[in-house]
Amino acid sequence: MREFTEQEQVRRDKLAKIAELGIDPFGHRYEVTAFSSDLKDKYQTNTHEELEEMNAEVSVAGRIMFIRKMGKASFFTIKDKLGNIQIYISINDIGEEAYTLFKSADIGDIVGIKGRVMKTQTGEITIKCLEYTHLVKSLKPLPEKYHGLSDIEERFRRRYVDLIMNDDARKVAFARPKIIRSIQNYLDNLGYVEVETPILGTILGGAAAKPFITHHNAQNIDMYLRIATELNLKRLLVGGMDAVYEIGRIFRNEGMDRKHNPEFTTIELYKAYSDLEGMMDITEGIVSNAAMTLNGTYEVDFLGHHISLEPGFKRAHMVDLIKEVTGIDFFKVKDIKEALELAKEHNVEVEDHFTYGHIVNAFFEKFVEETIIEPTFVFGHPIEVSPLAKKDPKDPRFTQRFELFILGCEYANAFSELNDPIDQYERFENQLKERELGNAEANDMDMDFIEALEYGMPPAGGMGMGIDRLVMLLTGSETIREVILFPTMKPRE
Repeated sequence: MREFTEQEQVRRDKLAKIAELGIDPFGHRYEVTAFSSDLKDKYQTNTHEELEEMNAEVSVAGRIMFIRKMGKASFFTIKDKLGNIQIYISINDIGEEAYTLFKSADIGDIVGIKGRVMKTQTGEITIKCLEYTHLVKSLKPLPEKYHGLSDIEERFRRRYVDLIMNDDARKVAFARPKIIRSIQNYLDNLGYVEVETPILGTILGGAAAKPFITHHNAQNIDMYLRIATELNLKRLLVGGMDAVYEIGRIFRNEGMDRKHNPEFTTIELYKAYSDLEGMMDITEGIVSNAAMTLNGTYEVDFLGHHISLEPGFKRAHMVDLIKEVTGIDFFKVKDIKEALELAKEHNVEVEDHFTYGHIVNAFFEKFVEETIIEPTFVFGHPIEVSPLAKKDPKDPRFTQRFELFILGCEYANAFSELNDPIDQYERFENQLKERELGNAEANDMDMDFIEALEYGMPPAGGMGMGIDRLVMLLTGSETIREVILFPTMKPRE
């Protein structure tokens, strides 16, 4: 049998008394006509006398967050989806029975209020209660007002309490869909079509990552939760859908930290007859438009830095950036032996499957990545780490690929897409060889995708972006768990 604290038992006793009055303790439909901040914005400039004359009647509902009981009249505050608003309640306005019901209310109860908008002597917009409705009895006391959930882990485990107590958490929760909607509107206006592709698949491809594996009982086969949406979206280009995008969940069975959660949200988009430059332009547009839509400015303060997201991001080759920081020019490094010597000299860790391109990428990750503060498109990735990108015709060791870095963090990844089925087949074969050498993140051979390319895919540009990291940047959230409503958490002991 469950045991309750003294406060919890008192609330259950009150619940029983409410039921004895013939009132459902857990309520029914209630017609809401207004919200807190909308009322404050609309009536803040009106005087007390003007509001008396206007006789503006409203109906609001929300959770009681504060009560100041004063005999036959009281003030209390409710919180709705937009914020807090004060209520004035008097036995003379609602009658003794309703006022007695109000006096039994606890912090956390949900109530409905019908009344008139007024302004107190201190100038606060307030609703004068003319009809009080009990809606829901809260059986657990809320955390202390000024501290909320002080345990960070509990904040994310019990997000519902976090949203009640933490206005910043609620602000981020409402900002996220606004950012996503800005991206959808931006792309829809450019003629892109939003699509949905499978989450479950039998082939591992589209990115370098460890998958989650599940089992389909009816067919008795193991399946992967997708690590990317890329290959299916490119199949649609083959089919004639020349501009497509998908916003959806991705699953990678990897570590967790400030920037990583095992399930996260990305957007991937593909445009026929475009290329790397086109993808830079559209990525820049998505980011800057989202900033302006959410905050009304391109300026962002994040992690102690002030940056601008105004279009016109810096564009630089990976090798040039490595040279700026280390003095090493990998364009002049001609073979793997020389590259290995440089790695040893600079304490760059080398794995068994590494070749020239892996070492170039490792130098970038160790010495350059975290030094990039302003938005920068880093292009020219080695072919070994870019199995789905077109080769650079000027130097086939590199590809037509970029990553967008801001404040030392990757935000987007894009290619001039590889549409040569013969080249693609060879790259998949190389990925299988890397797997044999210990690269657990190597792609499978996807013969259906090869066949799709054999029908002919238009020259195209493609881009993938992490939605969660963009939300972090635009809302000033320092951990990915702040911007995912229900992040992955280790179970309680």
